[in-house]
Amino acid sequence: MTITVRFFAAASAAAGTEEAQYPASTLQEFIDTALDKYGEPMAKLMPSCSFLLNGVAMNDRAADLPAGSTLDVLPPFAGG
Repeated sequence: MTITVRFFAAASAAAGTEEAQYPASTLQEFIDTALDKYGEPMAKLMPSCSFLLNGVAMNDRAADLPAGSTLDVLPPFAGG
């Protein structure tokens, strides 16, 4: 069972993709996996990212990511 992760802006550049599939887990497990997989560019970015789970803001890193869900990884955006 997996979740869909969508990377936006600088997170997409750090991951080298806009979308990927990950095993269903917790938010912290996803973050740890992304840091291992994408290395330093993602490590610099991840602490300032916001996360949306199925369109709802998510702050609890111990929260489960249910299979079939979509997680958006949103770095800080500039402009206005």
